[in-house]
Amino acid sequence: MKILPSRTSLFAWLGAVVTLGLIPHPASTSPEFGASGQEHQDWPSYGGAPENNHYSGLRQINRGNVKRLAVAWSFDTQEEGGLQTSPIIVDGVLYGITPTQKVFAVDAATGRLMWKFDSGIRGTQPDRGLAYWPDGKDKRIFVGVMNFLYALDAATGKPVPAFANEGRVDLRENLGREPASAQSIDLTSPPVIYKDLLIVGGRNPETLPAPPGDIRAYDARTGKLRWSFHTIPHPGEFGYDTWPKDAWKTSGAANNWTGMALDPQRGIVYVPTGSAAFDFYGADRPGDNLFANCLIALNARTGERIWHFQGVHHDLWDRDFPSPPALLTVKREGKEIAAVAQTSKQGFVYLFDRANGTPLFPIESRKYPPSTIPGEVAASEQPLPVRPAPYARQLLTEDSLTTRTPEAHRWALEESKKFRSEGQFVPFSVGKDTVVFPGFDGGAEWGGPAVDPETAIIYINSNEMAWTGALAPNTGENSPRAIYMSQCSVCHGEKMAGSPPAIPALIEVGHRLTPAQVAATIKGGKGRMPGFPNLKENQLSALIDFLTSGESKELRRSAPSPVAMKFRFTGYRKFLDSDGYPAVAPPWGTLNAINLNTGEYVWKIPLGEYPELASKGQKNTGSENYGGPVVTAGGLVFIGATNFDKKFRAFDKFTGELLWETTLPFSGNATPATYEVNGRQFVVIAAGGGKDAKSPSGGVYIAFALPQEPSNITSRPEMKH
Repeated sequence: MKILPSRTSLFAWLGAVVTLGLIPHPASTSPEFGASGQEHQDWPSYGGAPENNHYSGLRQINRGNVKRLAVAWSFDTQEEGGLQTSPIIVDGVLYGITPTQKVFAVDAATGRLMWKFDSGIRGTQPDRGLAYWPDGKDKRIFVGVMNFLYALDAATGKPVPAFANEGRVDLRENLGREPASAQSIDLTSPPVIYKDLLIVGGRNPETLPAPPGDIRAYDARTGKLRWSFHTIPHPGEFGYDTWPKDAWKTSGAANNWTGMALDPQRGIVYVPTGSAAFDFYGADRPGDNLFANCLIALNARTGERIWHFQGVHHDLWDRDFPSPPALLTVKREGKEIAAVAQTSKQGFVYLFDRANGTPLFPIESRKYPPSTIPGEVAASEQPLPVRPAPYARQLLTEDSLTTRTPEAHRWALEESKKFRSEGQFVPFSVGKDTVVFPGFDGGAEWGGPAVDPETAIIYINSNEMAWTGALAPNTGENSPRAIYMSQCSVCHGEKMAGSPPAIPALIEVGHRLTPAQVAATIKGGKGRMPGFPNLKENQLSALIDFLTSGESKELRRSAPSPVAMKFRFTGYRKFLDSDGYPAVAPPWGTLNAINLNTGEYVWKIPLGEYPELASKGQKNTGSENYGGPVVTAGGLVFIGATNFDKKFRAFDKFTGELLWETTLPFSGNATPATYEVNGRQFVVIAAGGGKDAKSPSGGVYIAFALPQEPSNITSRPEMKH
């Protein structure tokens, strides 16, 4: 057991569970559970398996006994900042990441620290997982630390000297943009491993300049680049004519930031991509812009395209495919079809034949209005699946406004009259905000779905909040304010108000941070913010002066603005009522079970609460949630995810009934994992918080199991529903 509390609240929480007997003291641990030579059932890949189905065949913890689940061990990273990591478990060892991107290994049965690796780089980006690759006695952990991909010895945590440059690959290199040091790319999701290849994407800026979102495969032994797939096609490549001539030299992003899925038998890797930069104004990139906003099936050995589907043509709304796809088998007319399911921010599930990309539910092209912005040519049609029905509402109307209080409803009604609300794919305009519903953070998000292979039921957690956005003309290209507007206002807004807590306000940031701290954040990024190494020193200095003093001074030496765009985004804005709650009627977050054999919903429930509202009787409102579910043969769906109530829950996978819940020390904004060591099943989740401005953040891994009694170790098989 590893308990290293560093904050008063964590001491109190751990003290309570120890007092209740929920965490055994080391002396009370029965030796039979620590004996060597017993079988393990691992969670060796991000998402549980290369197919990314978040499924476990374990059934020791099941619907009949889950109410007895208790804390088995806890490992505190001793850091703040939040966690989005889903750990992997191999041969009784759990590998995880701390909030600042240190890597560690603990005994998966006890939480005892085995090793920790500190690269010397303070990670400031999300880091959602790791990858494991064995080759005989050579066993390696591959993990991203900012822009580096490290190969670590799984037994010691030390970098493998023979891999690339003393154990790491610099992902800024080999992108066709120079200097490499000026590129911004971070590995926020782990590599997919196919035989001896590491296949990676990366997180890129959503403003220009940005490097291209190439999908790349590296040799797992040497770190040598083996192939690249250009998501912004080069001359002669498929899709080149969907961009202006030579766009591959100047456009950026169209990247895979969320991870991938792999069919090991077919040797196909499935790659979802995000939008091209600039997200909201695309006059410099007329055309459909392949392979932005696509699900791409690539030959994992060569990187050659097999098929693709573009979910949004010429994206102007930041409608990335936000999660790794999930592979499953569905039934059609008595036949089994290997399929791939892709969720979206819009609330759609797309389902395709895994081999050839044939849609397994009809997809219709619908017409949408043109842009009113000079130079912008929005796509006239977008593809929408006919089934399943969307798992999030699609249109903000007067009837869908909050009724939490009469005052909140009146406020929301008056505010909504200022917006343009016409559903999906309405181009932004100048002077009037357009509603994006569900919002920029979905619908679905990076946690991804879980799929039960026995039933073909997919479990999707979803946000259901409205956001708004607009465009404004860019002026004063050489001023520090123009640099702020082109690089920073897309998130923090033209008035620096941000959208707390995910996007902090920058008003009076000079009172909270030193110029050096501001500079470090701009260069390296932090949280959901990418770094901006492209800024020249005089631009950086002028921007820091502007942020810390509010004065828009001219640059000391003439230098061009990073990119001169005629229009800019005015900033992400959540539609919140005057008390800070979503200004739409609940549910504000949901958990959905959909049968992909039929496209019909099995059940749908609110997910999450606001504790202060629940105490007043307003329960089951749902809330924002990040991190996905896990489904088991024991009849359970485990999920944390919810931002404000800090709950970790288990639901009956057949009915959606809540069977068990516990309160974590910090919210569990990460996908859990489940595994077996020495005959005992565990469920573990990383709890770090960080998305609720009213609560502290941390970085604790907590494992749950049934109490150690002989009757629990050989439990009867879970009866099928």
